[in-house]
Amino acid sequence: MKTIAMTRLLTLGMMAFLLTSCTQEQQNKISRDIQNWTGTNGVLEIYAGDKVVRRFLKIDKISTALGTDDGKPRAYRYGYGVLDENLNLQVDPGEKKVYFEISDYTNAVFFENPR
Repeated sequence: MKTIAMTRLLTLGMMAFLLTSCTQEQQNKISRDIQNWTGTNGVLEIYAGDKVVRRFLKIDKISTALGTDDGKPRAYRYGYGVLDENLNLQVDPGEKKVYFEISDYTNAVFFENPR
């Protein structure tokens, strides 16, 4: 019993040491990987001026496109979500999950669904 507790304590100590020795960018990547693994209930709203013109629900993540040959980030993001056709912030019968892409220049807000 005592060795199990010591092993757990040692493991936690090693994990804490490894996390503190990572750069901020590495820590952010670990955090994103954990969030992507656990998923979120994201909402993406697309605006034209001050009006919402498209809304996607149940998004687990939005990814940055990378170039095939150079591996550099592209000027758009993509993901999958349910198109909220009537903009009522809930999935209604007939609303389906779709693939979407948005430009870096799109007026958009991504947030966790409060419902």
